[in-house]
Amino acid sequence: MTPDGQTRTAAIPSSLYYDNSGGGVFNGPEDLSVYDRCITRGLIGSMVAVGYNAGNQIVQGPGWVAIRNEMIHEARLIPLGGRRHASPAIRTYMGDSVAHWAGTTLVVDTTNFNGRTGIGANGRAIYHSDALHVVERFTRVDADTMQYEATIDDPKTWTRPFTIAFPLTRDPGYGMFEYACHEGNYGLRNILSAARAAEETRRTRR
Repeated sequence: MTPDGQTRTAAIPSSLYYDNSGGGVFNGPEDLSVYDRCITRGLIGSMVAVGYNAGNQIVQGPGWVAIRNEMIHEARLIPLGGRRHASPAIRTYMGDSVAHWAGTTLVVDTTNFNGRTGIGANGRAIYHSDALHVVERFTRVDADTMQYEATIDDPKTWTRPFTIAFPLTRDPGYGMFEYACHEGNYGLRNILSAARAAEETRRTRR
């Protein structure tokens, strides 16, 4: 990592790692990650499988490809055919994606990130910057297998680009379930209320 990347990573509250170190001070929802707050897991975090709700759906139509991630209901609508990226002034959690075909490989180029998500650990732990540039490659290997590769380039965070890769397996019987995260996010409320209760206990003991 670059010195800037190391500094930003060291500043992440330990509670976001779930490292059993006693957690952090939860003064408000902003002290928890965007994943804990049901906002997003970021682009890479949304593509990497976790313990549950790890389905991905890819649908192609005329001039567009849609990629839907089951967890936190992300959906990217990606234009094909030489569309340019949006203005650099427009920054989002998932970035701005455009795509083209390189033979039988779908290449998705994404920029314009806001730098508020990370890679791995559901988009936590290792935060990238707003300079992140991701190039994904989807290649059909056989009737039931898609090879996925993502090259991650962020000169503010890492000294050189790197690539992750793994297969995506087709499962015709799989069901994409609604991920009603906000509606059932008792964890966020309980974490904040427990922090307030702990503060009140400390005041009472004084």
